[in-house]
Amino acid sequence: MLLTGQDREKSLIARLVKKHGRQRSSLIPIMQSVQAECGFVSEFAMQYIADLIGISASEVLGVATFFHFINKKPKGKFIIRLSRDMSSIMKGAKSVARQLENDLGIRFGETTPDGMFTLEWTSCIGMNYQAPAMMVNNEVFSNLTPPKVHRVIEDCRQEFNARRPTVGNVGETYANTLNYTNHEINSGLRRAVSVSPSEVIAELTVSGLRGRGGAGFPTGIKWNLAAKAKGDTKYIICNADEGEPGTFKDRIILGKYADMVFEGMTIAAYSIGAREGVVYLRWEYTHLKPHLEAVLEARRKSNLLGSDILGQKGFCFDIRIHMGAGAYVCGEETALIESLEGRRGEPRNRPPYPAERGLHGQPTVVNNVETLATLSCIVSRGAKWFSSMGTERSKGFKLFSVSGDCSRPGVYELPWGITVDQLLETVGGQGAKAVQIGGYTGQLVPARQFDRRLAYEDLGIGGSIIVYSADRDMLEVAENYLEFFVEESCGQCTTCRVGNQKLLEGIRLLQQGKCSNRYLNDLISLSETVKLASKCGLGQASPNVVIALNAHFKDEIMARPILGAA
Repeated sequence: MLLTGQDREKSLIARLVKKHGRQRSSLIPIMQSVQAECGFVSEFAMQYIADLIGISASEVLGVATFFHFINKKPKGKFIIRLSRDMSSIMKGAKSVARQLENDLGIRFGETTPDGMFTLEWTSCIGMNYQAPAMMVNNEVFSNLTPPKVHRVIEDCRQEFNARRPTVGNVGETYANTLNYTNHEINSGLRRAVSVSPSEVIAELTVSGLRGRGGAGFPTGIKWNLAAKAKGDTKYIICNADEGEPGTFKDRIILGKYADMVFEGMTIAAYSIGAREGVVYLRWEYTHLKPHLEAVLEARRKSNLLGSDILGQKGFCFDIRIHMGAGAYVCGEETALIESLEGRRGEPRNRPPYPAERGLHGQPTVVNNVETLATLSCIVSRGAKWFSSMGTERSKGFKLFSVSGDCSRPGVYELPWGITVDQLLETVGGQGAKAVQIGGYTGQLVPARQFDRRLAYEDLGIGGSIIVYSADRDMLEVAENYLEFFVEESCGQCTTCRVGNQKLLEGIRLLQQGKCSNRYLNDLISLSETVKLASKCGLGQASPNVVIALNAHFKDEIMARPILGAA
């Protein structure tokens, strides 16, 4: 008997559900696998997946529509996603976009009639130092120009995927990660298992290491809370969902120093008593997964993962990779955990904190890529070595992702406490009008404040540095930021969901020269409300750029002539 299309789809889905398991936490991997086989996840597929794992179809649809990279309808064989972060715009992304539209005969958001190409904008893909950049399916292409784009399109038409052994044309970046390069791999882990778990935690606490992600919470204190928390299973999660525009340090670390990250996760597992580890890898870094899987397998063969690690009876720990599906808000640890559990990546109310009740209700430590790699160095060399660098309140060194209007973009390892001026001199960014510190959610620092310091006690912890030269239009910068926040808001908070839309409208009125001082004051008042009433870091920080424009560039933004006036 011939099988119908739906019968074949049901058979495929049943096989994939059996492979991943019928638990709710398998929902996103199941949909990703269906998409890999079929190109998209149909309404029928969503219904059948729901039936098999025992949830409602509306729940499956809710998750599918939350994430950018779960296709709900057919797309082209080649999905081209051009990055539109501000670093890319500054380096010519708009010219590249016009070339793509001209070559393909479609506009962004459309698919060619023959079903060969789909053209889309996307947010930062971690290639700011080689902007403009784009992805063709999972391949990355950087340093784009209109002629280069034309050649990529022609290669696609000639089925380049069947004969290209490497990923895109990504070049190397400048990266002076000296302490990482000099680290003896696994020396930290070997030292850790030679002492008690509590001694490892004490060493990190004394070192002053704070999380290199968003909140900068002291790592030793977080681990101590998780170690003392009661739970049948404990988890270590590596947050590799590096979605802050302008940030690409974690991509470099995972590409060059993955062993250090996995070493750090294993040290964490030993310290708190965890048996399971998860790397939550952002979808845009799919091209790194084969490399990471190979490193993990090599560690298993060397008894650095698995049972009785390094001969320590009962020390059993392993790591798996979980692919994100495209949601900036999943960089927030509780939203990330929601995603791992097969739900929409919406931040949770806290307390309880993940260290007490995280993944599947069990004690969970979430650290980002840089934190885990850095603590491997600390455990190897000691707290005194690390705390001898930096400032009194900001111990050690930090990796900074630098892009924009500078002659030497890249990843820089620098001690805490240097000034913005010193950083600009290092990266070739002298004469800048402003510098964005900490990505879009950070602080926009004007030239008159370049004596401020990169430290927790001053400009915070953000590792993204975007340099803006004297001729940059700051309203274009603000529009780009707010478009991103509008797109990435999870929608839980009315203030964030609606407020960012209103702020974007206000910026566009300013661009047109149609914004009065009174209306600008209303925008500032709205900004404060959004910051105060939003649940997570996105809404609490998204208005920063509007407040900064009013504080530092008001004369410039209010001097706009009315658009279209004679």
